[in-house]
Amino acid sequence: MTDPISAPAAPAAAAFDPHALPPLRDVIARFGLEARKSLGQNFLLDLNLTGRIARSANLPAGTTAIEVGPGPGGLTRALLATDAVKVIAIERDRRFIEALQDVIEASQGRLSIVEADALTVDPEDLAPAPRAIVANLPYNVATPLLLGWLARIEAYVSLTLMFQKEVADRLVAKPGSKAYGRLSVITQWRSDARVLFNLPPRAFTPPPKVESTVVHLTPRANPEPADWRALEQVTAAAFGQRRKMLRQSLKSLGHAEALLEETGLAPTARAEEIDVAGFAALARAFRARHPLEPPSERAE
Repeated sequence: MTDPISAPAAPAAAAFDPHALPPLRDVIARFGLEARKSLGQNFLLDLNLTGRIARSANLPAGTTAIEVGPGPGGLTRALLATDAVKVIAIERDRRFIEALQDVIEASQGRLSIVEADALTVDPEDLAPAPRAIVANLPYNVATPLLLGWLARIEAYVSLTLMFQKEVADRLVAKPGSKAYGRLSVITQWRSDARVLFNLPPRAFTPPPKVESTVVHLTPRANPEPADWRALEQVTAAAFGQRRKMLRQSLKSLGHAEALLEETGLAPTARAEEIDVAGFAALARAFRARHPLEPPSERAE
């Protein structure tokens, strides 16, 4: 990871005008910034839409906004127009770092660019609290990024993220629905998640084949007590054979009948019928039977 690129801070910054800079299409043409499918790039160039996303994050004054994959900078500009004290954009594609120099200069010290793969970066290392993540995520890495942030979501004011609609539906799905699964349980265990709005493919350049959805996630005040790894294991077993009854799908964990009896869950129930509290109870029962091994001592 390279050091952040930023401009010197000005003593008194004027309000940032996203429209004062060259149009995004001109920036793309000037620097030859064709979208790369291998990096999951689809550009959102309508500043009205990027402004809507930034405003919907509802960032408290003094918050640092962390963006992933700024591309030509549409959402970056919109975030600079909010009350965010600073914007830090993580970008792995060097082409865009050069193209964002005009935005850096116009930001009067509020914008920094970190050249890195977001999967290798801990946002907590980039800025002190309060911090929030606001991003139009590359779809090919959206889920692993989200899971990493959920594990420490208490470190953030909020996450305002754009996903494929299919993924967004899974995040907020309720028990009994076809979309309800492992991602639903883990997301709703750690956060309060709600859909804000959808964006059609035509809003992007190039247009993706799917509809997109912006989701807002805030840390859950009192999450059900459970161990992360244990919850991952029980949900993987349960949803890995979601059409089977729990007494069958949980066999790979060992002591399936005992786990269900201890948690009061019906052996004939299926994974999609169990709510977050039920899975947290299963995770606690499983961890009690399979304690984590202490780390081995390093040889002298």
